[in-house]
Amino acid sequence: MNRVYNFSAGPSVLPLEVLEKAQKEFVCYGNSGMSVMEMSHRSKDFEQILYHAEDTLRELMKIPNNYKVLFLQGGGSTQFAMIPMNLMNRNHKADYVKTGQWATKAAEEAKKYGKVNIVASSENTTFDRIPDLDKNKFDADADYFYITLNNTIYGTRYTVLPDTGNVPLVGDMSSSILSEEIDITKFGLLYAGAQKNLGPAGVTVVIVREDLLGNAMEFTPTMLCYDVHVKNNSLYNTPPTYGIYFIGLVFDWVKQQGGVKQLQKINEQKASILYNFLDASELFKGTVVKKDRSLMNVPFVLPTEELNKKFILEAQSKGFVNLKGHRTVGGMRASIYNAMPIEGVKSLVAFMEQFEKENK
Repeated sequence: MNRVYNFSAGPSVLPLEVLEKAQKEFVCYGNSGMSVMEMSHRSKDFEQILYHAEDTLRELMKIPNNYKVLFLQGGGSTQFAMIPMNLMNRNHKADYVKTGQWATKAAEEAKKYGKVNIVASSENTTFDRIPDLDKNKFDADADYFYITLNNTIYGTRYTVLPDTGNVPLVGDMSSSILSEEIDITKFGLLYAGAQKNLGPAGVTVVIVREDLLGNAMEFTPTMLCYDVHVKNNSLYNTPPTYGIYFIGLVFDWVKQQGGVKQLQKINEQKASILYNFLDASELFKGTVVKKDRSLMNVPFVLPTEELNKKFILEAQSKGFVNLKGHRTVGGMRASIYNAMPIEGVKSLVAFMEQFEKENK
């Protein structure tokens, strides 16, 4: 059976070369005589896998030495609690910007541990934009300032980071990590669930500045203390070993493509192909304010729900799958992560052009 073009928002498309390498090594990794799935996390073989993954990510993202890299479990949603438990420890308050469902959930979770100041929100326009930020609403005494860099559901992204001064900037980069260059030094903490742009579900990457460690709230469970995981090199308990192995392969693949800078150029090209069609179309319409459009997630709609359903069914029959939009937006959403080849986007647009001719 031929592979489809998978536009799922996550778990999502992975590089074919990586899948094939993992397949080749599945039963026996190197000279170990066993699969990575069978391997002790305390073994030398796995330690090499772990440290290679960290070293490669540091190289790709230009992560300075005063930042720690962790490979954790619990998905991005566990970070909604872990961040305030570890960082909301000085004045017990933080600034949040609501730009979608995940930012909203993060803010709601943080309210259990301190005061949450909603600096801005685009909820009143169905999160179709990044809201303008008024620095007068920033709290200079906040323990941190939280943003979601790319909004998977609504298809928006920050193109300019907020200047938060001495307040540490915290970012959820789950659906855009390694898709474009970013200055790590602008952040106190960045995190990303793996299942959108890095690998299989089960691993969460956390990049945290050293000076933010060691001040977790007294009641914080041991498993939710960043400094515990730092002291144990992400090996306090059995980590998601196979997931770490796999995202390490993805890091190698990114490096082979020319690194993040080169992938950003390709991602911008892919997004332009799709957005240019949407802007010129008389039938399909994008749902996001142009200046805030995501490179990774592109929501769009047709004039009627009947046409939306027809398009999704016909697309699936042609090998374009997982295009149904989130229920809060409707229509369609094409997630075009790093692993989506440019040919996939071109083929989708060709199908959309044909669909428009037949359904005007």
